[in-house]
Amino acid sequence: MHPDTIARFLVTAFFAVVFLQSAVDKLLDQDGNLGYFGDHFKNSPLAPFVPTLFWVLTCIELTAGSLCALGLLLFSYTGRGLGVAALGIAMSGFALLCLLVGQRLAKDYAGAAVVAAYFAVALIGLGFF
Repeated sequence: MHPDTIARFLVTAFFAVVFLQSAVDKLLDQDGNLGYFGDHFKNSPLAPFVPTLFWVLTCIELTAGSLCALGLLLFSYTGRGLGVAALGIAMSGFALLCLLVGQRLAKDYAGAAVVAAYFAVALIGLGFF
């Protein structure tokens, strides 16, 4: 197996796990997550929009993780699916940009740095497609 193929698979699997877990956690523990986000953004311009943005972010994460998972399945069983996987990685990048904006507006610079590291992985991963 070629190293590029392995890298595509691993990056896609990474974001499938990250975003499916995050979306499922938000769906299973809505009250806890909404409480956390409400507190996290209470002093930011996003405070009044937290419930709406919570659901928007959940949908974006679910889409990104699902596209990555579907891309992995298609690639693993049919040898195709790289386009779906690449779209999943691109959607993951979009989700990370949303998270980065939120962290910056909340003045959580340490959290923003973590998101930036994930974003770098997405950009590197896209380079393999």
